[in-house]
Amino acid sequence: MNEDTHRAEQGAHVLHVRVADRRLPEPPYRELLALLGDVTPVVQPLPPAAALADVAGATRYWDRTPYELAVRIRTRALGALGLPVQVGVASSWAMAAMASARPDRGGIRVVPDDHRAVRAFLDPLPIGELYGVGPVQAATLERYGLRTVGQVARLPAETLQRVLESRVQARLVHERARGIDPRPVVATALPQTISVLRGLDVDTLDPTVIGREILDAVVDVAHQLRERGQVARVLTLGVGFAGGSSVNRSLTLREATAFTDDLRSAATQLFERMGLQRARVRGISVRAERLGGAEAASVQLSLDAEREAGHLLDPVVDQLNARFGPGTVTWAPLAHRWRSA
Repeated sequence: MNEDTHRAEQGAHVLHVRVADRRLPEPPYRELLALLGDVTPVVQPLPPAAALADVAGATRYWDRTPYELAVRIRTRALGALGLPVQVGVASSWAMAAMASARPDRGGIRVVPDDHRAVRAFLDPLPIGELYGVGPVQAATLERYGLRTVGQVARLPAETLQRVLESRVQARLVHERARGIDPRPVVATALPQTISVLRGLDVDTLDPTVIGREILDAVVDVAHQLRERGQVARVLTLGVGFAGGSSVNRSLTLREATAFTDDLRSAATQLFERMGLQRARVRGISVRAERLGGAEAASVQLSLDAEREAGHLLDPVVDQLNARFGPGTVTWAPLAHRWRSA
């Protein structure tokens, strides 16, 4: 047993397990979650092809180190399920996720909870590999000569704020660069779907009317997701026609989300792809799929000010509607419904 294995017992108890093929179907993914559940009860799904496991208690139960439990998981996943998984072991799940992306030849990477070990792992990483930093953010940082995680970690937080033009984004990037991620692993079951149906009073060809019904359903789905503390990875739009036929289209979202504007944009894109011309629409459905816990969502930090403003607005709208009644604040195309209610 090598030195890193022993040092991992000092606090590296979070496992990030990933399957390289992100197109993993749901049945084998559920089998993988069940396998993790046999090792520890603290399993947090990260659909569609990853999961977190906190083995702090399991190490005492099994009398095994986190590294040894990672070996057990990897061996069983390959032998019983035929899934080649990569496992990162660290003290936080952002760090474990980065470690699983860079496994050693045995498919496992341990980052001990030790300052020197953390810096040795993080400092050389390209800034684009820092958890939560997307291509746009990486390009912005690189323009200022910040090409590695170590360079960002050594930068004063105030300077980073000026570079990213956002206090929140700068704080998150700075903390991640220093190996700080206080989010706990939360045991959650893999949920199913959230669906909303909207039937029209009269069959219609009017795209404005159809778009308003789609928006109404999306607002409802997004609100339910936020109430349940979930995010969706896939959105499906269904359109029912006069005569009983229907069509469904699905879109895998860029990132799991519960934000209304993200889901509205996806639904609009799906409707445009259908290319409906003279078909009379009788009803629509919006279904959020591949749901996961909001805390498990890997959300890329954004420099799109308008999009970020919309994200900040959603919880405010939820609070106002909870306090003063549904529809107190809503999208303009839907306001007439609540005025007449």
